[in-house]
Amino acid sequence: MLEAFLVSTGLVALAEMGDKTQLLSLVLAARLRKPWPIVAGILVSTLANHAAAGALGAWITRVVGLDVMMKVAGASFLAMAAWVLVPDKLEEAGAVKTHGGVFLTTVLLFFMAEMGDKTQVATVALAARYPSLIAVVAGTTLGMMLANVPVVFFGGAIAKKVPLPIVRKVSVFAFALLGVLALAA
Repeated sequence: MLEAFLVSTGLVALAEMGDKTQLLSLVLAARLRKPWPIVAGILVSTLANHAAAGALGAWITRVVGLDVMMKVAGASFLAMAAWVLVPDKLEEAGAVKTHGGVFLTTVLLFFMAEMGDKTQVATVALAARYPSLIAVVAGTTLGMMLANVPVVFFGGAIAKKVPLPIVRKVSVFAFALLGVLALAA
């Protein structure tokens, strides 16, 4: 259970670097200037999104069996390694509206941005790989918070100091390693 939590946390935190939801966190912080409701919105949105993604991964494993799902998870991790190499852009960076307040705006925008995102796909694969859905969802949620909360509070300063190409390479290596290990299992 601890391994599932730690791997989930680390992979998602790394995969989130430079991701569109991290860019969204920066835009929300710059535009709305209310960090605590933004952080709360990110937490609620991530818990809901990753719980659904994790449940899907666990359900698929039960339907197709662990052996097949391990191969699918391995291939998914290798695909994630390639996907991480492609930088995300937030096309609608200027389109932040606050209907319903900062918290609700953050929940809705973050949930939509996370649909089909690398970290959501990773959560499905991690839930298929590890038997503890709670550990995976807690880990992926913590990983999202570790990557996004500092951006909400210190986004401008962080963007100047974090070497994004190095973070991407570490993420690629981690996903590729998990992919190979899952395929070899």
